[in-house]
Amino acid sequence: MAIILNIETSTPVCSVALAENDNILALRESSEDKSHAGNLAVFIEEILNERKISVQDLDAVAIGKGPGSYTGLRIGVATAKGLAYGAKKPLIAVSTLETMVRFALQRIDKDKLPVPSNENTVLCPMVDARRMEVYMALFDSSAKRIENDSAVVIRSDTFSWLPELRSIVFFGSGASKCRDLVNRKNAYWIDGIYPSAAVMAARSYQLYQEDRFEDIAYFEPHYLKEFLTTTARKNPMLRTIK
Repeated sequence: MAIILNIETSTPVCSVALAENDNILALRESSEDKSHAGNLAVFIEEILNERKISVQDLDAVAIGKGPGSYTGLRIGVATAKGLAYGAKKPLIAVSTLETMVRFALQRIDKDKLPVPSNENTVLCPMVDARRMEVYMALFDSSAKRIENDSAVVIRSDTFSWLPELRSIVFFGSGASKCRDLVNRKNAYWIDGIYPSAAVMAARSYQLYQEDRFEDIAYFEPHYLKEFLTTTARKNPMLRTIK
C-alpha cells in the first residue's frame, strides 16, 4: 500500500489529491484565477486533516512537472520539493500532458463521446502559452506517447501534414486556438479537460512501484520555453506519423 500526495499546478486549475495506491481518498480543486499561492497550502492541510494523517505518513509526494504556467509550476514544485525533503519522502514527477490524455480517454469512455478512439486516432493535449502559442504533444489511443512535448505556434497549416485517414482529437486550455484554423473533417474537440491530480494519481502510483523517483535537490519543472515556428512541411512530428 502506498499513500501518495498528488499536486498539479501547471494550469489555472490548482489540484491536489490524496491517493491510496491509485484510489482517491480526498480531492481539492479550484480554477480561481491566480490563486495557486493562496490555495495550495490550504488544500494540502485540508486533505491531510480530513484523512487524519500527517506528511510523515505519506509514502511519496507527486508533482505535475509541466509544461505549463511558469508561475504555477514554480509554486507547485517548490511546495512538493519542500514537503518531500522535510519528511524525507521520495518525489515523483508526472507529465502534465500525459495526465490530460488519461483524463480525455476516461471522458471518451465514460461519457460515450462521439470521438474516435482507435489505431488511427491521434490525441493532442494543448496547454495555453501566449498569443497563438501552445505546449503540446501527440499520443495514440492507448496513451502511448508518439511525439515529445513541443512549444508550437498554431497556424492554419500546423496539422496539414497529418494524413487524412488519421483522426485528431484536441483538448486542453490551448485547444480553442485550433477551432478556426484547423480545417479537416476528422478533427474533434473535447471541452473540460485539464490536468487533474485525481487522474494523475494512477500514473504516480505506477512510477512509485517502479522506483522512478526524482533527485529533490536538482529537480526542475519542465518549462519548455522554446517555440517552433516551422511550416507544416518541416514539422518535426512528420517523422513518425503515417
